[in-house]
Amino acid sequence: MSVFPVHTAETAPTAARRTVEGVRGRFGWLPTPVALMAESPQLLSGFLTASAGFEQTSLAPVEREVVILTVSTSHECHVCVALHTGKLTEIGASTALITALRGGTELPEPRLEALRQFTLAVLKHQGAVPDEELEAFLAAGYQPRQALEVVLGVGAYTMSAFANRLTRAPLDPPLAAHAWAPAA
Repeated sequence: MSVFPVHTAETAPTAARRTVEGVRGRFGWLPTPVALMAESPQLLSGFLTASAGFEQTSLAPVEREVVILTVSTSHECHVCVALHTGKLTEIGASTALITALRGGTELPEPRLEALRQFTLAVLKHQGAVPDEELEAFLAAGYQPRQALEVVLGVGAYTMSAFANRLTRAPLDPPLAAHAWAPAA
């Protein structure tokens, strides 16, 4: 039995109700991870604010999803991987790209692989990325601004992954087609 309640718009703490209603309206249903995060209105608001900020970065939609899937697989967040697999599918990403991201293997596009490697370096070195790894990212055509935007994505989606893992967030039925489990 979990100690974390699965809230609805009616049972969520007052400070989270409007946010929960907004997410439900956007998705057409209330994702269980959001219902669980609603127990802490500050966490829910912080994640959604950081995520919205990341969506406004100069990284292209597929590049943002590369960052998110890299973080999600690294942190073994099955909910995050499933949700963002769906998003990659919606934006027309290739099956080869999606498969490689989900498997944590080299991406078919060198520029996106440089982004994945840089994201992994940010995670591995906790931000203290060695010069040669930063230089490789920049040599792939990215800008210093985008290195900082990767940090924003890592922060936002680490927050989500950790909350989902702590609360043991289940995979909602609408995401079942994109179910994922880490390699053994």
